[in-house]
Amino acid sequence: MPHLTNDPLEQLETRPGWDAFLLMLLVFAHLQIWGFAESTLPYRLQDVLRHPLLGNLISNVGTTALGEVGPRPGEPIGLLLNALALALVIFYVAADLALRGRWLYRAKWLLLILILATTLVAPTWQLILLRQGSGPASYSHDGGVIQTEATIQFLLEGKNPYIEDYTETPMAEWGFSEYRTALYHYPYLPWTFLFSAPFYLLGNAAGLYDQRMVYLALMALGLICAARMITEPRQRLAATMILALNPVMAIDVIFGQNDSFVLCWILFSLYFLQRWQASQPTSGFASAGRPALYAATICFGLACASKPTAWFLAPFFGLLLIQPEWNADPSLSWRALWHHIPLLMRRVWPALVVFGLILAPYVLWSPDAFYDDVWRWSSGQGETGYQIWGWGGSNFVLALGLVADRFSYWPFWITEALVSIPLLWWLMQRQRLYNTIANACWHYALFLFCFFYTSRFLNENYLGYILAFAALGILLPNKQMRPEE
Repeated sequence: MPHLTNDPLEQLETRPGWDAFLLMLLVFAHLQIWGFAESTLPYRLQDVLRHPLLGNLISNVGTTALGEVGPRPGEPIGLLLNALALALVIFYVAADLALRGRWLYRAKWLLLILILATTLVAPTWQLILLRQGSGPASYSHDGGVIQTEATIQFLLEGKNPYIEDYTETPMAEWGFSEYRTALYHYPYLPWTFLFSAPFYLLGNAAGLYDQRMVYLALMALGLICAARMITEPRQRLAATMILALNPVMAIDVIFGQNDSFVLCWILFSLYFLQRWQASQPTSGFASAGRPALYAATICFGLACASKPTAWFLAPFFGLLLIQPEWNADPSLSWRALWHHIPLLMRRVWPALVVFGLILAPYVLWSPDAFYDDVWRWSSGQGETGYQIWGWGGSNFVLALGLVADRFSYWPFWITEALVSIPLLWWLMQRQRLYNTIANACWHYALFLFCFFYTSRFLNENYLGYILAFAALGILLPNKQMRPEE
């Protein structure tokens, strides 16, 4: 007879793990939202059928049976990818019920990789191929792909991307005419196009380049680093799922928004920082593990030279750099912290040098153009400032009639300061008491969320980026070693 027990712990083992439910939730939500996003591409079926490669993957019989109207995404390759992804989810849940031990997690990782291939990698490549057949202004994001590729061309021609406008590039064909103020500005920082330029040359030499190739490669490396930072198997799987399959970030990658670019450089930085911290003594002053420390600070400098969103991590990153000494004397006050500033500078200087070397040529080349593109445009100043946009508190400014229209200037810096300064002080206090990478990720996510909520724009893609760091704050190890341990 089977062994029966009233022990709730033993009964729980007969159910799938929470990671199986999380995978179902993420995949179902991603396919639903991705289906809505694909419905905005009205000629996708026709473009798939006439594409020399994608069209040949579909039999004439299957095309005829599909008809003119079908479920989202409305074309056979997308539907088959969705069906394959859901079948893999079924196998994942079944494996969780049927297997145990090492074979269980090997099967889960294999299935998760295949799910990512069908829900993230294949759809991205499908849009890349469709774009090649339909024109550079199609099937992609304006800033992360179209404009970044244009800045690489300007770089190779010896032109300053912050001085040039984009009215003669494919950017001019994208979006609504009244909202095309980005045609006169490049709001991102130089590492976005400097890093991509060699791959642009290689891709064009091979006959195919799309900026999303860079984003996919970096995302794969970032997911590996995130998983290696976590020791518990289910949490490793969960971190990979949330970073890659949370519907906002996944669609970011597929369409080519560049949040994943800065996300991955921060993931690289945190991975090396964790390796450095692991090499430090639990008492006394730390001196070992310098290669990992240099790698961490250089990667953080590169993240900061990619997009200003990385700058908001700097206060918490700075505290993490003096964690070994802080843990050796947990009674340190803020006043005592000032004595560690020289030590902090000795550790953070690679980030400052890298950041300065990347930005300095463009700042010196044309300070006004650089300031205009990176800051003045985003704050809504000038003749072509960015509009009040997104899902944040700025909608109350519009609804209450405090401005004439979306393009009017309103001093959002006041609301940003009123909320962000006390919030940063509180979060720094928490970081001082619980100085771990996990808490730094949580604090960074909350700080960034509140700042953008009170700013001129909170674009929906920012939420996927914020969610990624909130997930790391939950799933990363959060134990803070003390000397007595």
